[in-house]
Amino acid sequence: MLFLEQSVELNDTELEIYNFITANLQKVVYMRIRDLADETHVSTTTILRFCRKFNCSGFSEFRVKLKLYAEKRRRIAIDMSDETTYIDFLKRTAGDEFQEQLQSAVSILRQSELVLFVGIGSSGVIAEYGALYFSSLFTLALHIEDPLNHPFYHLSDKLSDKICLVALSVDGENEDIIRYIHELKTQKCQVISITNSSKSSIARLSDANIAYYINKEMYQDANITSQLPALYTIECIAREIRSQIDSND
Repeated sequence: MLFLEQSVELNDTELEIYNFITANLQKVVYMRIRDLADETHVSTTTILRFCRKFNCSGFSEFRVKLKLYAEKRRRIAIDMSDETTYIDFLKRTAGDEFQEQLQSAVSILRQSELVLFVGIGSSGVIAEYGALYFSSLFTLALHIEDPLNHPFYHLSDKLSDKICLVALSVDGENEDIIRYIHELKTQKCQVISITNSSKSSIARLSDANIAYYINKEMYQDANITSQLPALYTIECIAREIRSQIDSND
């Protein structure tokens, strides 16, 4: 809550002060206490009581902490013009290592009759796209939105060895996906993963892994690493399978 890690209990009047401050951060850091009181239609005493709830002895201390908080929010600049990350990745896709990983995944998927896609956060969005893309090109594919609420118990041997899970994860360490992989592997299902590193837990648990190796990017607490490599890889796999099927017809 602003510069505090924990939430603060505010009454209706204090909540109005809080809403004004959050909407006018750059303005408030240069205000006097009287200015803020006038803007929010309260007394200076109410402002002081508000500041104490944020562990500040007075408005001056509150304003200093607020200024540092505002500067921290602006500190990280994202260079959207740097295309070298994508160019380097695309160059690697023509190399032997990527092509070998791709063919390993294709071999497994060609034997599968049902493909499950799973991912969390932005990887979940790519997983949903992957399920649609695969279903359009060669086989039934489903997106597992919440792996913990989609267990697969008591699968028959005839069915389980025809299921393949495609796990998407940038860091490859998501505990929910790891548990889901363990569950499906006990049912003898195959697992393919698309991760940023082949040394991650999800990659090492997989029967086939395709790693794309791009720089990890964070903005504040959010992981904003590009999903372009995962998207490209999914399309490469599906198109390669479709091409092989058509060649054999």
